[in-house]
Amino acid sequence: MPGPSLHWQLQPASSVPDWFLKTVQDHVSSSGQFAAQLLWQRGIRTAETLTGFLNPDHYQPTSPSAFGVEIDWAIARIQQACDRQERVAIWGDFDADGVTATSVLWEGLGDFFPAPEQLRYVIPNRLKESHGLTCQGLDDLAQEGVTLVITCDTGSTNLAELDHAQTLGIDVIVTDHHTLPDTRPAVVALINPRSLPRDHPLAHLSGVAVAYKLVEALYQASPKVAGRSLESLLDLVAIGLIADLVQLSGDCRYLAQRGIQRLQLQSGKTPTRPGVARLLELCKRSGDRPTDISYGLGPRINAISRVQGDARFCVELLTSADSDRCRQLAEQTELANARRKSLQRDVVRDVRLRLAQVDLSTTYVIVLDDPQWSVGVLGLVAGQIAREYGRPTILLNSEVTTEHPMARGSARSLHQIDLYDLMQGQQHLLHRFGGHPFAAGLSLPVEHLPLFADAINRDYRQRYGSIEPVVTLDADLVVTVAQLGPDLFRELKLLEPCGIGNPAPLLLIQNCWFEKVSNQNIKDWRGRKVQYIKTQFELWDNSVPQGFPGVWWEHYRDEVPRDRCDALVELDFNAYRKRYEVRLVAVRSQGKAMATTPPKDWILDWRGRSLQDIPTDPTYLVVEHCPTTWNDLYAWFRRAHHQGCALAIAYPQPSAQPPRLIWQELVGIAKYLSRTQQPVSRQRLLQKLGIRDRSLQVGIQALQTLGFTVTSSPEGLQMGYEAAIAEENHALENHERAIALFLAALQEEQFRQRYFYQIPIDTIRSLAQQALMADA
Repeated sequence: MPGPSLHWQLQPASSVPDWFLKTVQDHVSSSGQFAAQLLWQRGIRTAETLTGFLNPDHYQPTSPSAFGVEIDWAIARIQQACDRQERVAIWGDFDADGVTATSVLWEGLGDFFPAPEQLRYVIPNRLKESHGLTCQGLDDLAQEGVTLVITCDTGSTNLAELDHAQTLGIDVIVTDHHTLPDTRPAVVALINPRSLPRDHPLAHLSGVAVAYKLVEALYQASPKVAGRSLESLLDLVAIGLIADLVQLSGDCRYLAQRGIQRLQLQSGKTPTRPGVARLLELCKRSGDRPTDISYGLGPRINAISRVQGDARFCVELLTSADSDRCRQLAEQTELANARRKSLQRDVVRDVRLRLAQVDLSTTYVIVLDDPQWSVGVLGLVAGQIAREYGRPTILLNSEVTTEHPMARGSARSLHQIDLYDLMQGQQHLLHRFGGHPFAAGLSLPVEHLPLFADAINRDYRQRYGSIEPVVTLDADLVVTVAQLGPDLFRELKLLEPCGIGNPAPLLLIQNCWFEKVSNQNIKDWRGRKVQYIKTQFELWDNSVPQGFPGVWWEHYRDEVPRDRCDALVELDFNAYRKRYEVRLVAVRSQGKAMATTPPKDWILDWRGRSLQDIPTDPTYLVVEHCPTTWNDLYAWFRRAHHQGCALAIAYPQPSAQPPRLIWQELVGIAKYLSRTQQPVSRQRLLQKLGIRDRSLQVGIQALQTLGFTVTSSPEGLQMGYEAAIAEENHALENHERAIALFLAALQEEQFRQRYFYQIPIDTIRSLAQQALMADA
């Protein structure tokens, strides 16, 4: 897998003045040397900035009046709507920032519009709609008598829709933090921190923080109406800020610090937000760390729209006081997050397989599409692929289901490459797009995809040249395993909340090794396995008599070096297991492993041989099942290399059974199982049909359009038949489309298996060598 060059570099140690070190020591019980060095390296070098950075009590937050007349116009219009008892709608967004922003306005405006029919909110469906306002949605609001719309985390570039609102007699207040248009739209007020200088304390506010500043200004203007405290909204602000990955400096850092102080109260005995409390319980977090949001709450809130599309109930989850209802919604959210992990993993595998067949030496911007990719996870996958391959990445779902087929997806960038600007240059090929320089969403006609891919790569070359993809990992400190633990953790915690502009400290541990290495699929809250892997281990070096626990997410144990190496880690505290541990970020061989790289013929070609004729010899590892991705084989390459074994490629010739016959067999099995009510294991079903799990999942979805129900239990899959469901899905085109998707998935699987059965052994050996060299 040709990937980017991976460079490690160590931040140079600085000489810290005594007064600076002493100030840091006042905030921590240990020596403070590590924290002082990091803070000094990151440009915090005056007493005023240091105390304000470490303690929010010493930071002076910025007044909402910094937004000037725009915020004055917004407050005046809201007060007018309150006095006239107008109907008001909040128009939010479906990600964590947009959902929390909607929740902040929902609670913040509640006392001003107390009647149930006066205030409502709209959140687009991620799987059916794009970000932002729609003309149809505005038409619906106009029919309901809405005369004022307040957007949050969206709206700045919806020029046509804003003009349409004006023709309907709807006034609009835009609160947003995305790219501003060249000309100010016809709105009552446009409150967007991008209108401020880049070094302004409010310049990096996310959508929820902008919504909060609007509520703050409203409360200042009408203190007698406001029935709740501003502080009660800060936990929601922290969730949206940290989940949206904005730069945590200035007021962003202050609001995140204050919000985390509020958030940790939700894990107490009397939470004010039972939905948030249950989410923290499910993700085994206490709410006192920003990572409790970035790895816990944020992904779960985002998962709802990624998997189900409709995220409206997230507002109820975050704001309701009904414990039973919130518990139900939180558990539904947890299940959606488990499903999101599986979907994400499937798409990552597909993208890597596709990229194995692409000439990356002439590809500057990765543009790929597939009709089966879930739109909801494309942003996550695009970010992961961009980091792995060192290139801006655009991934799209190109499902052809309408008269004018439209591809929709997400884009992620890196290396200071403004992908939003690149897409703006191809605006004539796009239907819609919006976002940031490093993260954007887009849609375009399917027929424009080849033109778009060629044009954006050509534009990249003209602007940036042929930049070699390089992934740089900046190690902040060199430490030993003996120094890992509570003292170092407390020092590093002084830098929290971490994020863009203030990343979590990366620790370099040299000449270390791993023991007690094991990997497993994680489990959901009901104890069921999720197809999302993690590896656990103990980290050792010569400084300790006992190893230090750690985890490596999305990696298998075969990828962990068997010899001494260098490791980059983040130090963490696992509140659920009550222990300090490290999160492995990267490992680097010290050269010893490459010296023992097997010779060219260490991979044996036994394809097509009967498994009975293959010798049972511990010096061989045997690949019995035909892969469908290079990733499947890479794991075998590493495993054989680490164990010092030869690798026998011994999978049989793929089945040539026509996909239509496999579908008929699946329907027959479903009928039999629904009649007998006997469960069947997924593995047995896969073996019976001779297909892989991904295709089976598509087949199950096709069965459901025929009225079959498929549920999972400890005994296996159980199938039933519901005539009512079949009646609801009576439209013939629904059946045919679902069956066509299954047949296409089978054809794709069979094509990939034929590819891996026929590919020359020299090609396999060459790619295995590249994979092992990349690991080193």
